[in-house]
Amino acid sequence: MNNADILAACLTDAEFAELPNFQRGKVRDSYDLPDGRRIMVATDRQSAFDLVLAAVPYKGQVLNQTARFWFEQTADLCPNHVLDYPDPNVIVGRRLTMLPVEMVVRSYMTGSTSTSIWPMYERGERQLYGHSFPDGLVKNQKLPATIITPTTKATADAHDEPTTAEDLISTGAISQEQWDSLAQTSLALFARGQEIATRNGLILVDTKYEFGTDESGTITLADEVHTPDSSRYWIAESYENRLAAGQEPDSLDKEFLRLWINARCDPYKDLLPDIPPETLLEFSGKYIQLYEQVTGQRFEKPTPGRSVRNRVEANLRRAFPDYFAR
Repeated sequence: MNNADILAACLTDAEFAELPNFQRGKVRDSYDLPDGRRIMVATDRQSAFDLVLAAVPYKGQVLNQTARFWFEQTADLCPNHVLDYPDPNVIVGRRLTMLPVEMVVRSYMTGSTSTSIWPMYERGERQLYGHSFPDGLVKNQKLPATIITPTTKATADAHDEPTTAEDLISTGAISQEQWDSLAQTSLALFARGQEIATRNGLILVDTKYEFGTDESGTITLADEVHTPDSSRYWIAESYENRLAAGQEPDSLDKEFLRLWINARCDPYKDLLPDIPPETLLEFSGKYIQLYEQVTGQRFEKPTPGRSVRNRVEANLRRAFPDYFAR
């Protein structure tokens, strides 16, 4: 297929009237079934700065299959919500009571969004998320220790906001016991992620985790894990030289698109520019490279000329025949 056909084939809508309780997120379209299962379809929609910007070829499949790899690699550390994968873009999980916090774990002084530590530090702030930072740090350098910088979990049309463990506990958002468990689990997950990434020539820079509780109150990992949407990955081989030269690291994650936009406007004040097709395809290639490098598996692109939406629908029909037979 030519570039125009590849972009036109992106999965941007996964709403199927036969399934109940449809919800549209920035990237995932979801359904809550009466039996407690939740169907999540990863589309190719691309979000950044809390906005949906474009569609990136194969992005939804990359996210779903990368998350699958990491859910399997971390299952011994923490229960997760996964029940089944009926399609390369679909995960079926247990519905959880989500905790109102995103556990963001960081090992480097970096970032470009309003809740990232580098923009806050560059503005002169030295107390960030309950941590004290000295003067003289530079962008993209390694921190002395891995830290947790939690944010509130925003509702629709709102933004995540920086918070601290103390604030979360004092306001009753979560209990001290829950925080202790979340912090311990998040650091263990991140250490496993760094270990596997390092073996494959990558640096897992930072990431976010979302957790919920099941019917028995057990804290359970949900949403996604160590994907290029929720994490930063740098190429290890070139990191030191690029840091010394004051250059951005070679990355295989959403930061590529954030930096492209930041170079052209203030994404929080200005109208965002249209993203050229060649930039979207380059971005897609980075996501595919990340999947292959971190998993050691070959990425199998969808069959050319076959609609991804039609394939998803066919697999959902097989997995949930009672709904589609009505």
